[in-house]
Amino acid sequence: MSASDRLPLIGLTTYLERAKTGVWDVPASFLPKVYFDAVEKAGGIAVLLPPQAISDAIADRLLDSLDGLILTGGKDIEPARYGQDAHPETDEPRPDRDTWEDTLLRRAIDREIPFLGICRGAQVLNVVRGGTLHQHLPDVVGDRRYQAGEGLFNHVEVDVEQGSRLATLLATDDIDVPVYHHQAIDVLGEGLVVTARTADGTIEAVELDGVPFGVAVQWHPEESADDIRLFAGLVQAAREYRAEQKSERA
Repeated sequence: MSASDRLPLIGLTTYLERAKTGVWDVPASFLPKVYFDAVEKAGGIAVLLPPQAISDAIADRLLDSLDGLILTGGKDIEPARYGQDAHPETDEPRPDRDTWEDTLLRRAIDREIPFLGICRGAQVLNVVRGGTLHQHLPDVVGDRRYQAGEGLFNHVEVDVEQGSRLATLLATDDIDVPVYHHQAIDVLGEGLVVTARTADGTIEAVELDGVPFGVAVQWHPEESADDIRLFAGLVQAAREYRAEQKSERA
């Protein structure tokens, strides 16, 4: 087996956005480079996954080729998915992406494919598991400490639950993290365990019980260029998943 054969394939969900380059001004699949840079540094191969028509069968066909999944940040989830009307500050819905990620994640969980949720990804996980969201955190905490705006990341101190997988990955029980979110988990979804909070009680990380690797954080680890601990944890879990699948097929 060559060295490249041992590198796990990690799928990263992307956004559909209007993009202009040269003479072209068209909808395009988009993801900041820092995401796939982090996967590469951690020893994985990044595969970008644009929103498109999906069913369980399509999701399974795609997941057949992946060893791990990252649900990336982006626009707010449509509130109707968790039984609420939209807050005035909630983004216009992106039903194509909501459906795409919902189906991919449900099938990944069923197949026990390792996954990492980032910001929106943590919220997708909670909603998939039947939970709800605070649609606008300033209404809860009184200010915009979690989202300064204009693309500027704030930093907050997060307390990590001792004994959690997250604590093992980070090798610490407190961490300063970059944040850019105006929403957060409210009612916790089925099977999820809170593994990090800020001092005001805002949930900043959850894990899914009963799967080999199911971690989601509300912050943006890809923005910490020299800290790939969460990506390294996912890539290692994906490597183990890949080896197990090959063993079962042998």
